[in-house]
Amino acid sequence: MTIASPVSRDTCLDCLVIGGGPAGLTAALYLARFERRFLVVDSGQARTSWIPTSHNIPFFSAGISGPEILTRQREHAFRFGAKIVDGTVTKLERHNGRFIATVEGGGAQHQIRAHRVLLATGADDIEPNLPDLPDAIRRGLVRYCPICDGYEAKDKRIAVIGYGDRGLGEAVFVARTYSRDVTLLTLGQGMALDARQREQVERHGITVVHEPVLGLDIGDGRITVLRTADGAEHRFEVLYSALGLTIRSELALAMGARHDGTGALIVDEHNRTTVPGLYAAGGVVRGLDQVVVAMGHGAIAATDIHNRCELPTEEEADGGAAVSD
Repeated sequence: MTIASPVSRDTCLDCLVIGGGPAGLTAALYLARFERRFLVVDSGQARTSWIPTSHNIPFFSAGISGPEILTRQREHAFRFGAKIVDGTVTKLERHNGRFIATVEGGGAQHQIRAHRVLLATGADDIEPNLPDLPDAIRRGLVRYCPICDGYEAKDKRIAVIGYGDRGLGEAVFVARTYSRDVTLLTLGQGMALDARQREQVERHGITVVHEPVLGLDIGDGRITVLRTADGAEHRFEVLYSALGLTIRSELALAMGARHDGTGALIVDEHNRTTVPGLYAAGGVVRGLDQVVVAMGHGAIAATDIHNRCELPTEEEADGGAAVSD
């Protein structure tokens, strides 16, 4: 099924923004105030919507929820004429210096053309394999960002779910920053500690539980008890997952954009990818995964897009972005 595009078929936008999280909505605000022709396509899957309360957003000392951040950002962008539509970009191609995006939503499909594209699709947290609890992070029973809310968990009994260098690294971060009562739950992954890792565990007083979790109890909006295969019961006040992310970079990877081993996109100082005319911002970019960083990415990318709108896109097609490690 095909329906009419939210912009005329003959229209080629200055920029198509893919993603309606903090990065995409900040870019929308800037592009609107630059009076550019643009559109935001939002699939409604922003990770920010999972945040119960963040105290890391400047000006909100009492804290602000993720849904409230998104609502306020949308309202702000709308005030200056931003257009945001619901949908998912399923395909992105580049022909003759222009992008063609295939957008699907509500069983319908249409195409949008743009000179430049800002990819702000973010990432998904890998959910821990807990018994009968496939969506612990989305439900807020397991947290995913100690940088964001570890301060509020200070001096509490904290468990970090993970293994390998990633899991141990986050356990060390939590132990040296917020609490001296930290446990690393490997969920039965059989993590063998080398000499360096044993030294870190001992120095920071981290307990490592190698057995898989076979059962758990939930009460008062949190996981109250975890039962492991050895018959032990473990009680924590806060649980964090350190299992990593699934980066939503497929559209860029299909176009040959440079990326790291996780699929996170590598960009230059203007948030340009190695695909001419394709920018990236927020969680889809390699770097510190934070709301305020994503907002900064969006502002940087939108400003460069505005400044380059008067330049011929063929110039970009000849050179591409110079990106370094």
